[in-house]
Amino acid sequence: MILADEAGDSSRLEGKTKALVVCWVLGLGSLVSWNSMLTIGDYYYNLFPKYHPSRVLTLVYQPFAVGTMALLAYKEASLNTRKRNLAGYTLFSLSTLMLVVVSLVNTVVLSFALLLLDYYTNWQQLDLATSGKGGIGPFLGICVIVAAFGVADAHVQGGMVGDLSLMCPEFIQSFLAGLAASGALTSALRLVTKAAFDKSINGFRKGAILFLSISTFLEFLCVLLYAIYFPKLPIVKFYRAKAAKEGSKTVSADLAAAGIQTSGNQEGLGDAKQLDRLSNKQLLLQNIDYAISLYLIYVLTLSIFPGFLYENTGEHKLGGWYAVVLIAMYNVWDLISRYIPVAERVKLKSRKGLIIATLSRFLLVPAFYFTAKYGDQGWMLMLTSFLGLTNGYLTVCIMTEAPKGYKGPEQNALGNLLVLFLLAGIFSGVALDWLWLIGKPFF
Repeated sequence: MILADEAGDSSRLEGKTKALVVCWVLGLGSLVSWNSMLTIGDYYYNLFPKYHPSRVLTLVYQPFAVGTMALLAYKEASLNTRKRNLAGYTLFSLSTLMLVVVSLVNTVVLSFALLLLDYYTNWQQLDLATSGKGGIGPFLGICVIVAAFGVADAHVQGGMVGDLSLMCPEFIQSFLAGLAASGALTSALRLVTKAAFDKSINGFRKGAILFLSISTFLEFLCVLLYAIYFPKLPIVKFYRAKAAKEGSKTVSADLAAAGIQTSGNQEGLGDAKQLDRLSNKQLLLQNIDYAISLYLIYVLTLSIFPGFLYENTGEHKLGGWYAVVLIAMYNVWDLISRYIPVAERVKLKSRKGLIIATLSRFLLVPAFYFTAKYGDQGWMLMLTSFLGLTNGYLTVCIMTEAPKGYKGPEQNALGNLLVLFLLAGIFSGVALDWLWLIGKPFF
């Protein structure tokens, strides 16, 4: 089939609901593995109590995500988006599967040791000796896998946001909602598994294996959906064909997967239009307020979540459930807030208003500090909920408004640039999160 001369026939806009569902699942798969790591933070604190796992693992993750994203954003115009996204989801699948295998091997070794020794009288001491505390070797191995997560994240988030930016805004909103849903889903599962395995032998590891197994399945599902189902939806083919006519080269492989080939004349015309598009520098200058706002949103969020919530909130009536409940509250409100902008009446579109709202969030820093020091758990739950609410709402407002008015290739480039600033904000926030440890013993 030759691409060209295809008008916006209504039949070509069919499948929007299906596309929204797929975008949501793809968003879920973009962060479910990493959110599983964050949500089972209590397991890693039990295993590696001296290494500040929630802070260290996040700090390992982000340089690889930001560095890879910077390179991909620079080269986005010539990249094959299909290969990029499939590579990201595949790397997520393999890395998560590796964590499952490592946990299973440790469980088998522990079980074998328990059979050899006096299980009924000494299991508690043996569990402490063999798996209750992890050494630097296993921790470094986990860090390597987390670094792979960072590389996969840069491939998927930048690639998907860039790809969906040249389609309708609802697709980006659905994808971003899926990102938040990964946190809410893992938090809900963590509450269930903690209740189920909390008092069982080696319950931490059992819950972790269940978590990571579900994540592996979801990542593999994303590979299949993106490779086989998504490119064949009529509305997706329409928008990608439209972007190709406007000079985009990044969609050619996805169009070919859908049975659409570009003609030689169209490719020549696309090259000419590609030269007419705004450069990355021009796009960034025109949208610098959006980019900085995204950066600041995630600087603030990641300077509190998850490290502060795990290590700086003290002991309360909820005991070991406290940090898990706080993480769950953040994730649930982050998810809910990403659907609020669907209603145009409550969507913040003013660029000045977005900047003011973003800067106002920094009042949460003293609020969290004094609440952790003097307040009770009710106030902390409220603040954490508000942190998630503002994070998701402002993210969707910016990501859906910024690409409007640009051609397909420019929208793809802008999407990549915005994700770069988002990841840079996360990296900076993770680094600043260590400031909460000032005055406290490091180990």
